[in-house]
Amino acid sequence: MAWVLFGGFISLMLLRVPVTMAIGVAVLASLLVAGFAGEVYILPLQVVEGVENPSLLAVPFFIMAGNLMNAVGMTDKIFNFAMALVGHFRAGLAQVNVLASMIFAGVSGAAVADIAGLGMVEIRAMKERGYPADFAAALTVCSAVIGPIIPPSISLVIYAFLSNTSVARLFLAGIAPGLLIGLSLMVFNRVIAERRNFPREPRATFKQIRHTAIDGVAALVAPAIILSAIITGFTTATEAGVLACTYSILLGAVYRTLSLKKLWKALTDTMMITSIIMIIIGYSQVMGWLLAIEQIPQALASAVLLTTENRFVFLAILLVFLLAIGTVVEGIPAKLILVPMLLPLVDHFGIDRIHFGLIITFALLIGMATPPMGIGLYIVTQVGDVSFERVALAVVPFFIPLLIVLLLITYVPALTLWLPNLVMGPG
Repeated sequence: MAWVLFGGFISLMLLRVPVTMAIGVAVLASLLVAGFAGEVYILPLQVVEGVENPSLLAVPFFIMAGNLMNAVGMTDKIFNFAMALVGHFRAGLAQVNVLASMIFAGVSGAAVADIAGLGMVEIRAMKERGYPADFAAALTVCSAVIGPIIPPSISLVIYAFLSNTSVARLFLAGIAPGLLIGLSLMVFNRVIAERRNFPREPRATFKQIRHTAIDGVAALVAPAIILSAIITGFTTATEAGVLACTYSILLGAVYRTLSLKKLWKALTDTMMITSIIMIIIGYSQVMGWLLAIEQIPQALASAVLLTTENRFVFLAILLVFLLAIGTVVEGIPAKLILVPMLLPLVDHFGIDRIHFGLIITFALLIGMATPPMGIGLYIVTQVGDVSFERVALAVVPFFIPLLIVLLLITYVPALTLWLPNLVMGPG
């Protein structure tokens, strides 16, 4: 049954079947093979049960907050703020690209929103200043992986639901790794700039910095609201998402940039994205039910424990496995399938579930920028008007800083755990 489930799902994904259809067909085929042909009614019951969890209400509100920020024009304001701060560095616009993604990460919580929103602004500006289009596109997709790491994060909310962990602790745990990813990309840009003689931008005046900072800080208030409200216990994650949406609408009113047309588009985009995510979560509930019946997690744990009892070796095997899966399966569906299977092993080796949440999230995010299935590559080729082949080649060097940070996050748990332990006490 497991071969039908996973083999069918991955095969359909490789054939470019939409993920919602691929996971649904694989689950249905597995039900039939497992001998539940007469109990197919279980499928809709399990799907409904999978999406009834109240904690998942946070997902549409965080998506909505990101869409509203795009609608009110915060992407341009964030880009201008980053330009004023680091544009005069060597490879200035490349550094602006990374810093803007770090700021926008605290607004959208989604890598795709970063590429689609900021990507167009960043790539156009870089091309106008003489940067190669493939380099600009590759940097944009790699800097976008910061989005689901720095809070708020849709991906971390879903992981919290799957692993029964605290959203607040996960959000705090993502801050240091997110900053480290951004810093590593900026250092790498500096190294590349020495070899390729990328230009600097004029140093901003104090007046320009002050003017752009007002708009930039306005964008940063959204994640501050979310984090402080959740950590202090003033609101749940869902209620914090509502606050972020309210704040975004208020920004639109202040700047007079939010029209009814833009609001309607933000609402419809949110409904579409949420529907897709919820369908995947619903089917994954059935998948988890089937895995439990067939005792697949226990069989996987036994197989791994026969191979090694060494925690560090297990982590190395885990990273290779996650990176390989990430190249063919998108992050959220991969996580919905893998987390229930891997948690018994994670607990056996004494790995903190918060720590594991950052490992699996970042490892699968790297797959977003990895050929052949990396969804980020396909989006950035459309946004940047550059061929897939050129971007796929240009993105390879950027794996150096990303993989170094992944290894650090994996083998130095304190990078992720020190802040949540400091603020909320040991978990």
